[in-house]
Amino acid sequence: MTSQGISTAHSVVEPRAGTRWFAGTVVVLYALLTMIPLVWIILTGFKTPPDSISYPPKILFTPSPQGYCNLFSTRSRQTPEYIAALPPATETCDKVARADNMVIAGPSNYVPRFINSLIIAFGSTVLSVGFGVMAAYAFSRFKVPLKDDLLFFILSTRMMPPIAVAIPIYLMYRELGLSDTRLGMILLYSAVNVSLAVWLLKGFIDEIPREYEEAAMVDGYTRLQAFRKVVLPQATTGIVATSIFCLIFAWNEYAFAVLLTSGTAQTAPPFIPIIIGEGGQDWPAVAAGTTLFLIPILVFTVLLRKHLLRGITFGAVRK
Repeated sequence: MTSQGISTAHSVVEPRAGTRWFAGTVVVLYALLTMIPLVWIILTGFKTPPDSISYPPKILFTPSPQGYCNLFSTRSRQTPEYIAALPPATETCDKVARADNMVIAGPSNYVPRFINSLIIAFGSTVLSVGFGVMAAYAFSRFKVPLKDDLLFFILSTRMMPPIAVAIPIYLMYRELGLSDTRLGMILLYSAVNVSLAVWLLKGFIDEIPREYEEAAMVDGYTRLQAFRKVVLPQATTGIVATSIFCLIFAWNEYAFAVLLTSGTAQTAPPFIPIIIGEGGQDWPAVAAGTTLFLIPILVFTVLLRKHLLRGITFGAVRK
């Protein structure tokens, strides 16, 4: 091949400029389409109830804090004479409520439900990933009898739809006193997520050469010390990626939360859809609650996105 032919040949790795432009356009369009529902929810949180149900839908509107005020407070209707006798309103939510001949009666239950979601989701993620990494290490490094059968059994628990085991779990939790408790929900979500954690983490640990641990044990480390100081740092990418997937499930889970919680341990997903206003469903408050509910998982995923991308595409990184 001549030097001229070499200079004009296209690389099998580097795509053409037109291909890059087309791929970038497709990605941007797809991102914009997937962002439409999210943007619509955020905008609805700043609408008034009439604007939120108007037809055709309003794109241009006057922003109002009413949705967020209704989300964080309960209101009661009063006569105009009673409201006129009250001292002037100093807070924004008080002004919004009095404009509708209502007064703030107290805080809503959204904040306790949001806190329950944080405790249950992050608590179950820590447990499921902790047990998962130890089980994955055992399956990866030791000769476990019937290993393939056990791994398939662990995975099969993930295949079962929640509704198939909801009633037995409800009866068991009622007898054990775990219904409507944070501990009960943490244990349940951990049991559901541990199967996913084992399968994901086993693949990452399999990619870590055994020679690293053997060299560490030759230097005097015990098996546990080698696991803690050699394997865990190498498996950080896999642990982070697995944690994100487990957290997303626990954060968004709805079926078990509806069946097993009603007050003390109720999370945000079953609470948000039942936010009722004076005339029915309070859609701005629902949209406001949904927007705030998205923030923690979004922040957690964005902060760890580099580990997530590496985990999905490459697995563990060999050094």
